[in-house]
Amino acid sequence: MKKGYSCASLLCALVVVLAVLAEAQVTEAVTCSPLELRPCLEALTSSQPPTADCCDKLREQQPCLCGYMKNPNLRQLANSPNARRVASTCGVPYPNC
Repeated sequence: MKKGYSCASLLCALVVVLAVLAEAQVTEAVTCSPLELRPCLEALTSSQPPTADCCDKLREQQPCLCGYMKNPNLRQLANSPNARRVASTCGVPYPNC
């Protein structure tokens, strides 16, 4: 009987450890703010290539891009050919919203 109890305890401890590790891997939610994409403004409004900072911010804001595209104030810029070029250059898939 002790052997069964010991295995159950070990299994329970293993489940707890796995739950803690899974919780540690959860990333923080992104705060969607189009102002975070300021480093991309020049590349979005000209033929200049995006900077590394722009690409980093674009990757960070990737979960927010559909929201930006649906925003009437941002729609024209977000749907522009330059936006597609910047996303492609940065290796960020252009969202299909």
